[in-house]
Amino acid sequence: MVQIIYGKKGSGKTKRLIDLANETVKEEQGNVLFIDDDNRYIFDLRHEIRFINAGDYGVRSAQMFCGFICGLLAQNFDIRVLFVDAFLKLVQDDLRGVAWLFESLDKICQEHNVRLVISCSGATDDAPEFMQKYLI
Repeated sequence: MVQIIYGKKGSGKTKRLIDLANETVKEEQGNVLFIDDDNRYIFDLRHEIRFINAGDYGVRSAQMFCGFICGLLAQNFDIRVLFVDAFLKLVQDDLRGVAWLFESLDKICQEHNVRLVISCSGATDDAPEFMQKYLI
């Protein structure tokens, strides 16, 4: 299942994502991962959460992001929840052109019983139509 926390810059998306990750790891039996574009929030997360700086791996496009997620899931069958902050900084693409990415990620997550929670910046009324079913 893919879920998106969507809102304007400075609206508290990252804090909400971090809080959700910290609460999830208390209840979840599998592995919980937090992916960001840098290390600035590493100390805000509980130590049980695996933090990954995707910037260290050169993730810079929608295709690379999809491959990165698939690689993580292929390497570790115990991953149950993935949290992704700064999605647009990683993908560096217009949201209207990545509908295929969300459809692919949703399918992959369903097949592997994984929840993917993404924070994404933008004006709420400008969210592309395809994203509506993923918004939380």
